[in-house]
Amino acid sequence: MIAGPVKRIAIALLLASLVFISGAGADDIKLPDMGSPADAILNNNEESQLGRMIMRDIRRSGQVVEDPLVIEYINEIGSRIAAQTNEGDHDFTFFVVEDPRINAFALPGGYIGVHTGLLEATRNEDELAGVLAHEVAHVTQRHIARAIHANSRQSILSTAMMLGAIIVAAAGGSADAVQGAMAVAQGTAAQQQINFTRTNEYEADRIGIAALADAGFDPYGMASFFEVMSRQTTTSPDMRAPEFLRTHPVTTARIAESKNRARDYPVIRSDDTTGYGIARVRMIVTRFDTAKEAVAYFEKRPYEKQNDVERYGRAVAYQRAGKHLQALEIFRELLEKDESVIAYHIGVAQTLVALDQPREAIDNYEHAVALFPRNVPLVLDYGERLLQLGQATKAHTLLLDLMNNVPPTPEQVRLIARAASEADEDAEAYYYLSEYRLMIGDLPGGISYLQQALRLPELEEIQRIRFEARIDFIREFMSEEQLRRMQRDKPVGTSARNAS
Repeated sequence: MIAGPVKRIAIALLLASLVFISGAGADDIKLPDMGSPADAILNNNEESQLGRMIMRDIRRSGQVVEDPLVIEYINEIGSRIAAQTNEGDHDFTFFVVEDPRINAFALPGGYIGVHTGLLEATRNEDELAGVLAHEVAHVTQRHIARAIHANSRQSILSTAMMLGAIIVAAAGGSADAVQGAMAVAQGTAAQQQINFTRTNEYEADRIGIAALADAGFDPYGMASFFEVMSRQTTTSPDMRAPEFLRTHPVTTARIAESKNRARDYPVIRSDDTTGYGIARVRMIVTRFDTAKEAVAYFEKRPYEKQNDVERYGRAVAYQRAGKHLQALEIFRELLEKDESVIAYHIGVAQTLVALDQPREAIDNYEHAVALFPRNVPLVLDYGERLLQLGQATKAHTLLLDLMNNVPPTPEQVRLIARAASEADEDAEAYYYLSEYRLMIGDLPGGISYLQQALRLPELEEIQRIRFEARIDFIREFMSEEQLRRMQRDKPVGTSARNAS
């Protein structure tokens, strides 16, 4: 039985889900009814809309990992696999969720999430690739649309009700647990509610193994990870089964079949990329509550016996602990050995800023940007350090060039808004903040920031035209109730520097 206040919050969350999808929510995208025979299975556009709504809630939770190096790596490896099985019908977005449980899940619209716990649990890159290949196959084979249709023959609204009910059921014993877990619970709920059939699971294995081999990974990677997870429970029967096994039931027969399928492909011996090791150790460093614990973890093995990735992890732990001289020594040693690793360039330059050597730091950043133009993690980090060094105009120019060429995440848009504000470009700062609100599904908030920009006395005519056109465009997607409410609640002026 859920306690009083928790029950009220849970019911509120359920109602919020219903209102959001039925047309009075944040962006009021009207999704078509799925009840008629013609619309029995979601088309790609409908899947994308549903996926975006769930993804916005997951982002709101604050549990999506925003580390650019990790984001770039997981999308790089995911896209490499998707390219082998996707004929251009699906767009994929891969992301990492801060959650120690071992799990991964696919959402409608090609959003594929990996828990930090799973990233740490994999023993090599082939196993991680195997998990991603399995999830990609669920998307390309339209298992999500089929399962939603099987579970809900009435409408998208029915699916929202089921997702909401699972959120309520999954809520713990405290109000904080309900609120904090809401977003990730929606992702997990989608996976559990969809509850792929055994046929779907075997098909995802078959398609995924082919994609693994075609992408240059060991086709045994998927079976290897399944086996490790299954063995954990077998050898420790009292231990709670990993989340992955509950959302992806694995039997001895399924593992054997995966191995048999892998035998149909040539033997591939692939080495782990440096990117895999760096993403994994960065997650390990952040897993510890204190910097001291992180340092102790990486100092367990003598330095001379550590490989480059372990040494990198040690340097990142030293950074976190404020031991910048020790970190710099390691980063420089690694960079001398291999200039192709962007993380090493970033580590050196970051540490020089921390050691109050701005000129040398900027020289290092400029050298790296010349080697790797528009590399997302590198440019984002350089932009942040420029802000730290009081060079906001240069940061804004740098970030604007990147975001005009590479689609940004909401957090990256907030960063450029900060850069514009600190560079005293308030109109552009309000514009970026408007885009940020739109990206998280808050249309009225997006218009509010544009209206604040329009009231600036120094606004240029070309900016006025652009902002007014953007407001007109956003209004087309808003409900009558939202428009009336926005008319009643006149926006209050807010400094772009302090807004979010």
